[in-house]
Amino acid sequence: MTFQQLSTGDYFRIPGISSGYVYRKSSDSHCSLNGTLQPIRAYTPVKRLTASEIREYFAVQQLELRKLKKAV
Repeated sequence: MTFQQLSTGDYFRIPGISSGYVYRKSSDSHCSLNGTLQPIRAYTPVKRLTASEIREYFAVQQLELRKLKKAV
């Protein structure tokens, strides 16, 4: 699948990039990573995340946030 085939708002990973990096399609030419817009080519190969993968990603993010709050 390519970036062009995703719908706006879809979460995805780029094969060969660390699995910790989860992107979200923002427009036909940009995606976001940690709230920062990144340009991306339309034919970049991507792997769309399933609903369970998205839930797992946000669960890990919440856990990390809790750890940070406890450390402060």
